[in-house]
Amino acid sequence: MKAVTAGEMREIDRKAIHEFGMQGVVLMENAGRRVAEAVVEKLGTVFGRTVTVFAGKGNNGGDGLVAARHLYNMGADVKVLLLDKPESIFGDAAVNFEIWRKMDQKIYTVTLKDDFNAVRLFLVKTDIVVDAIYGTGFKGKVREYAGRIIEAVNACGKPVVSVDIPSGLEADTGNVGGPCIRASVTVTFGLPKIGLLLEPGAGYTGEMKVADISFPPALLDEENIKHNLIDRDLVRDWLPFRPNNSNKGDYGRVLVVGGSRGMAGAASLAAEGALRAGAGLVTLAVPEDVYLPASRLAEVMVAPVPCTGAGTLSKKALPVISEMMEKSDVLVLGPGLSTNPETVAVVREIVSFANSPLVLDADGLNALAGHSDIIKKVKVPLVMTPHPGEMARLTGKSAGVVQQNRLQEARLRSLEWGVVLVLKGARTVVATPDGSIYINPTGNPGMATGGSGDVLAGVIAGLAAQGMPLDRSAAAGVYLHGAAGDSAALEKGMMGLVAGDITNFLPGVIKTLENDNL
Repeated sequence: MKAVTAGEMREIDRKAIHEFGMQGVVLMENAGRRVAEAVVEKLGTVFGRTVTVFAGKGNNGGDGLVAARHLYNMGADVKVLLLDKPESIFGDAAVNFEIWRKMDQKIYTVTLKDDFNAVRLFLVKTDIVVDAIYGTGFKGKVREYAGRIIEAVNACGKPVVSVDIPSGLEADTGNVGGPCIRASVTVTFGLPKIGLLLEPGAGYTGEMKVADISFPPALLDEENIKHNLIDRDLVRDWLPFRPNNSNKGDYGRVLVVGGSRGMAGAASLAAEGALRAGAGLVTLAVPEDVYLPASRLAEVMVAPVPCTGAGTLSKKALPVISEMMEKSDVLVLGPGLSTNPETVAVVREIVSFANSPLVLDADGLNALAGHSDIIKKVKVPLVMTPHPGEMARLTGKSAGVVQQNRLQEARLRSLEWGVVLVLKGARTVVATPDGSIYINPTGNPGMATGGSGDVLAGVIAGLAAQGMPLDRSAAAGVYLHGAAGDSAALEKGMMGLVAGDITNFLPGVIKTLENDNL
């Protein structure tokens, strides 16, 4: 599913009205009706229930007025509280203001500090709140008085349905600069707004409902919309088909180069991730000193290679690894390798002569910090999977700056380096060299545990080995990895979740998608 900025959504509105001949008031009518339906779904019935609508002067407020009318017609006691003077309402919102007024329904204007006690009284008596104060054009910080109302709504303990986007949330970034509605449900129109998908915005959105308000489908799937929400349907359609007469050789060979003394588990987790994602054959190349602990997986072929006295990859391993790469379809480089100077030099050598698609993770990334020239010269398709700290080392920026600009940083570096860049974290972002962005909705805080990223690197490689393009392998990989973590958390809880749980639940997640295709 595509996702949009506020500007892209305005352009969709413009084209719907001026190129397809749709009337703005019709789109507003459809939007308000969808909000009213969400209120009914939340309460079960609205007959005899009290609904309080907080409305601004713009189209968002107009949507709220339409919802108020439909809810009133269904038997609800609807209170509309306007945060601006009535004469400031304009356009299609003014049309719906007049309809509400001609229905002999009162609008309470709450623009003065003296009105705040009345607001609190309304909130005590209401069953649910509709937030229609600010829309997708909002940026910065809400006005002081509006902020007090938002804080009162958040504190009242009643469910809140937000219209298009929670008031106080920036549609393009997900940033929150001050008071912001914490919605129970957000009904967003046409397509998800990017700010609803990225943290911290996702934490204010509640359940997101993407409502059809009759935009022509062609407008919602235009090629110039480069942001995408990874969803079940998308991943299901990407998964490779397995014919009855296939064999293990048809599903690719993955080579994992990783491990060091004390870090054999990282490489093993990556290898198992590749197997669980469907790779036909997986070889794990590890320093000789960690051969035995790395051999715990019976299904993985483990190859010991020369190591340094510190138990890390030695330069003498290069010809051995080069020979194994000739027989591999995808290479995973980095899990548990360490930052031993000799090993770092080996990593840079491998990256420079790699002849098959490469997934670079963990210490593979650390070896290239400050050496973006090497990244740009890579001759094969490359996926890089940094967490914010690794991204900071690669770019020379602080982790805080990276986190505040996750989408922009991922896209910038993907374009600059010509790589598929997976910026891990809450709402992992996948950026591709053509400028596309994929935002992942799956995953949970329980996955913030050692080895989780190693599993992800293996999953991406396992999908790529089966012939999936590298950008799709990365996007599908983060979705499946997160979904497996979600399944694990449901059964085991978040606090005790470990990386091995993710690999154990991965086949079940993939199975549900396979069953969809039967």
